[in-house]
Amino acid sequence: MKKALLAAALMSAGVIAHAQSSVTLYGRLDGGIEYMTGIPNATGGGSSSRFRAEGGDWGTSLWGMKGVEDIGGGNQVVFKLENGFGLMNGAAQGNLFNRWATVGLSNANYGTFTMGRMLYISNGVWDFDPFGQSSWSSASLVRGRNWPQSSNNFAYQSPKWGGFDFYGQYSLSNQTKWNGNSTAPGAQGREDGLQLTYTNALFQVRGIYDEIRNPATGQLNNNGVGGDGAFSFSREYTAAANVFLGQFKLSGAYQAIRTSGASGVALGTPTSLDHEWGGVTWQATPALAAIAAVYHVNGNNGAGNATMYTVGGTYNLSKRTLLDIQIASVRNSKNANFSLEANGIGNADNPLGGHSQSGVYAGIQHSF
Repeated sequence: MKKALLAAALMSAGVIAHAQSSVTLYGRLDGGIEYMTGIPNATGGGSSSRFRAEGGDWGTSLWGMKGVEDIGGGNQVVFKLENGFGLMNGAAQGNLFNRWATVGLSNANYGTFTMGRMLYISNGVWDFDPFGQSSWSSASLVRGRNWPQSSNNFAYQSPKWGGFDFYGQYSLSNQTKWNGNSTAPGAQGREDGLQLTYTNALFQVRGIYDEIRNPATGQLNNNGVGGDGAFSFSREYTAAANVFLGQFKLSGAYQAIRTSGASGVALGTPTSLDHEWGGVTWQATPALAAIAAVYHVNGNNGAGNATMYTVGGTYNLSKRTLLDIQIASVRNSKNANFSLEANGIGNADNPLGGHSQSGVYAGIQHSF
């Protein structure tokens, strides 16, 4: 009996050692104060300015859990749950885990496969945006086209092979037509994308292709008066690069955003967009970084163009806490009304057509 108990104990210990697991709670808190000019006044005939307490300008406030279980043979089960929220009022953004809700398998030699809800592949420009997709950066002039989330998704991330790595996503519409045919709230058209990256000590380059389809029609357009053209449902081609020069990092990207088969689109609503940016980050000291960037967009069909100029930086109080500041101004052509924010076409905070908008914000961010 004693031998049997001893054998059982040893077997249990072996299973425990073999199937070790861990769960990590993590998060980010971002808040500050913002001043913005060029906001239309109540009558719509002029512009006003405002101060406001604002959370998430330098990065979305969020919390999450991620975990890993070793199941042997170099294989692991992984999961991630993440929610964004507003720091200033504590309100959650959408569903409980609106940013990430994934589970999958990982192997150091073969890569990682996950499924569920996740940040869409177009967020891959983050690494090449001097301002790291802050509230006023690479999402602004494409009205948020490159930072959505995606449901019903299957994703694969390869290991690095000779400096190269590959990432892909494929998201199902869950409708009776493969590309989508539902007008129900929350419906999603088929979404997919591919990303190829090469990295070495001197530079990094990345190419991304992605498409977001209209959930009602399955098409790559948002036709008719009231649609927003290329901003919601379209193909996006991205080429981006970083160059590492000691204390300096040079970053730049070009994006071609295209619809297909669009018709009946109102004048001033683009069916094609060209978006590019460039900037520099100077790591002046281990704690202090200074950043400058220029973003530009040009739309067809009378949509006009806009250029955003911005400077800012961060100062690290510790490994997990930083102070941030950004000063920016967007200049619109005659027919354009792009904001510093990634606002939709009809957002009340957009400047009047042909007018500029400027702002400054300063805040603090803590990660745990």
